[in-house]
Amino acid sequence: GGGAPGASAAGTGRWGCLGLRPPAAGWGSALGSARVAAAHGWGLCRGCWLGKWKQLSRLQRSVILFLFAFLAVCGVVSYTSVGEPWKSLTNKSSEEQRSEPEVPGLKLANPAVLPAPQKADANLGAYPELSPQKPPKPPHVRRGPPNLQIRPPRRDVRPKTHHDPSRAVEEPVQTEKEEKTEKSVISWRGAVIEPDQSTEPPSSKIKEPEKPSSVEAEDEKEPVPINDRQLAVIEAFRHAWKGYKDFAWGHDELKPLSKSYSEWFGLGLTLIDALDTMWILGLKEEFEEARKWIANELVFDKNVDVNLFESTIRILGGLLSTYHLSGDSLFLEKAKDIGNRLMPAFKTPSKIPYSDVNIGRGTAHPPRWTSDSTVAEVTSIQLEFRELSRLTGDEKFQKAVDEVMKHVHTLSGKNDGLVPMFINTNSGQFTHLGVYTLGARADSYYEYLLKQWIQGGKKENELLEDYMRAIEGVKKHLLQRSQPKQLTFVGELAHGHFSAKMDHLVCFLPGTLALGAHNGLTADHMKLAEALIETCYQMYVQVETGLSPEIVHFNLHAQKGHKDVEIKPADRHNLLRPETVESLFYMYRFTGDKKYQDWGWEILQNFNKYTRVPTGGYTSINNVQNPSNPEPRDKMESFFLGETLKYMFLLFSDDIDLINLDKYVFNTEAHPLPIWAPA
Repeated sequence: GGGAPGASAAGTGRWGCLGLRPPAAGWGSALGSARVAAAHGWGLCRGCWLGKWKQLSRLQRSVILFLFAFLAVCGVVSYTSVGEPWKSLTNKSSEEQRSEPEVPGLKLANPAVLPAPQKADANLGAYPELSPQKPPKPPHVRRGPPNLQIRPPRRDVRPKTHHDPSRAVEEPVQTEKEEKTEKSVISWRGAVIEPDQSTEPPSSKIKEPEKPSSVEAEDEKEPVPINDRQLAVIEAFRHAWKGYKDFAWGHDELKPLSKSYSEWFGLGLTLIDALDTMWILGLKEEFEEARKWIANELVFDKNVDVNLFESTIRILGGLLSTYHLSGDSLFLEKAKDIGNRLMPAFKTPSKIPYSDVNIGRGTAHPPRWTSDSTVAEVTSIQLEFRELSRLTGDEKFQKAVDEVMKHVHTLSGKNDGLVPMFINTNSGQFTHLGVYTLGARADSYYEYLLKQWIQGGKKENELLEDYMRAIEGVKKHLLQRSQPKQLTFVGELAHGHFSAKMDHLVCFLPGTLALGAHNGLTADHMKLAEALIETCYQMYVQVETGLSPEIVHFNLHAQKGHKDVEIKPADRHNLLRPETVESLFYMYRFTGDKKYQDWGWEILQNFNKYTRVPTGGYTSINNVQNPSNPEPRDKMESFFLGETLKYMFLLFSDDIDLINLDKYVFNTEAHPLPIWAPA
C-alpha cells in the first residue's frame, strides 16, 4: 500500500504499510507517524499484509503456517510443564508458612518421628510398590526433651474403654490427605515398608525434640488414671528400692537376704538402670535422691575394667534415656563422659571391639581366655552410640559402631541370615562356626538389626535385609512344635543337628516380631509372634512355681505323663528376667488383647510369692520347681528394676502415649531412645 507522505520507496514494506518512516529516519518522526497510522485504521495494514501474503508461493505459505503451529504447540507444552510446578511450589511454601508458626528465640527442630516420606531411598528403587500404610501423626516442635505424661499414683481408678493402640490417633483431615499423597511404600520379600527420608547426620548442636501434639495436650489435662495393677507394680518397685537404698546404696547390686551388696563395676549399676523407671512410674522423691547421687558421687575416672556391652546398655543407655525423659543436662554430660571412656575398645586390628575396657586408664582388652568377642555384644551397642553422636555432634561414636555392622553384614559363615556366636577381634571373622542360636551370645544381634532400622527412620536397608533374612533362617532351621500342646518354639542348630533347647532370653523375639509388623513388615511376623508368646507363657504355666527357668527343653514326641516343657537341674534357676514381660507389653500395645495383661499379672503375683524378701528387695531363685523351697540366691539383678518392673507397668497401662512406640525405641535394657527425625 502507499507510504506516508514523503516516504521513499525504500521506506515501504513492514514500516511503510502502517504509514511510518523506516527506523533510519529517526524514532521521533516515527512516533509522530504512528499517530497518523491510528487514524488510517487497521484496514490499511490488513490490506497491505493480505497483498504480501498473496505474493508468496504456496511452499512459502505452508512453511510459515507450520512455524506458527509449531510455536503454538511449544507454548502449550511450556505452560503445563513450568506453570503447574511453580504454582504448586508457591502453594506449598504458603502452606508451610501457615503451618509452622515462629516461636521467638527457638529454631524449629525437625519433626520428632516418622513424618510422611517424600521419596524412597535410592537403593529401594527395584522393589515394587504396594498400598500405602496409615500415615502417622503430624509433627510438632517443643523446647527441650519430651516430657512423658507422668502422674503420681492415685486411687481414683475408673474403668476405661480400651482402644486399639496400634491405630493412630485421628488426625486433621487436611493433614491426612497431604500425607497420603506423599507416602511411598516398598516391599522386601513380602514385607510392606514405609521408607522415610534421609536421617539426620550428627550435628554439632543438640537437637530439640518435638512439641507435644494437641492430643497430647489433652492427655495432660485428663491423664489416664493409674490402675490397681500399675499401683501393684509401683509398690513392688518401692519395696525393691527400699532394700537397695537401705543395704546397697551407690553399689552395683543388692544382696537382699544378707542385707549387703555385690560389686561388678563399682558404678551404682542398679541406681542408673532404674532412673528412667522411676521417672515413668512417677516416683519423684526416689528419682531426686538418685539424681543427687549421680551429681555428687558418680565418677567414671576409676581404675576398673568394665564390660563394653553391659556398661553401654545399662549405664550409657540409662543416662541417655533419662536425659530425654527429664531434660536434665546432668545425665547427658555423664553419658558423654562414659561414652568417651568406652571408645578405646574399638582400637583393634579389625575394628571389632574388645569385650573389656579400663575406663580409668583408657585401655581395652579381650577376655583372658580368648581373643574373641561375642557377636551379640559387639552388635548390640549401636542404638546408644548412634544416639550419643546425634546429641553431641561428634561422629566418632556412630562411625565406630556403624563400621561393626557393615563389617558383619559382609561376613561369610552365616546360615540363611543366622550368625555364629563368636567373632575374632584380630581377624574380624566369625569363629566356632556351625552353631546357631537366638539365645545367649547372639540374641540381641537380631533385635538391634530391626531397632537400628527403626531408630534411623527406616532408611538403612542393609539392616532390614539382614533382619528379614535372619527371620527366614529362623523359620527354616530353628522352628519346631512340641508335644503334646503343639507349642511353636525356637531351638538351636549345632553342626546340622537340631536341639530342642530354648533359653528364656529367646522370649524377646515375640515382641521384636510384633514391633516389626507394627512398622510395616509382613503380617506373618505377627502370626509367629502370637504363637511364640503363647510358648513363653507356657514356660511359666507348666512350672510348679509359675516362674520360668533359665532354659527349657521341649518334648518333640508325645510321652505319657510328660508336659511340653522339660527342665534340667542345672537350668531351673530364675534371675527375675524381663523378656517374656517385655513381649507381653508389645503384644498388648499392638493388639489390645487383655489376656496378655492377665498373663503378666500372674507372673507379677508369682514374683511376689516366691522371690520377695520381707526386709526389702527381690531375689533370684535356684529352683523354680520347688514351691516350698525355691532356694533363693541372694541377688537382685539391676535389670529387675531397669526392665522387668518397667515393662510390667507399661503392660498394665492403657495410655499409648506413655512411651509411644512410634516415637521411641527401647534398647535391649529397656531404656527408651527417640526415633530420629528425617533430614
